[in-house]
Amino acid sequence: MAIIITDECINCGACEPECPNNAIYEAGIEWSIADGTGVSGKFAMANGSVVDAHDLFAPISNEVYFIVPDKCTECTGFHEEPQCAAVCPVDCCVPDPDHVESKELLLDRKERLHL
Repeated sequence: MAIIITDECINCGACEPECPNNAIYEAGIEWSIADGTGVSGKFAMANGSVVDAHDLFAPISNEVYFIVPDKCTECTGFHEEPQCAAVCPVDCCVPDPDHVESKELLLDRKERLHL
């Protein structure tokens, strides 16, 4: 399961540097799979599409920080708990019910992001 940042976010930015996958972005920022990862070629997204790792995508939110589900591993393989949730002063980093994933899938994503 990916983590989502709710609209209770105060845009403090505490979460962004804690993410080992560089999956957290400031509101309004374009993102790519390659940002902060070891991916340089093609990358298979969770929806089955294949993208170039350097393709830029539109921001998921223009209001608050956001987490890219295709880059989030809930810190599996890095930490015992999601670090964004651990440092969030307003508890707005919560499990995303629209992206429920197994530990195996999260570990596979970690491996594909950090070649």
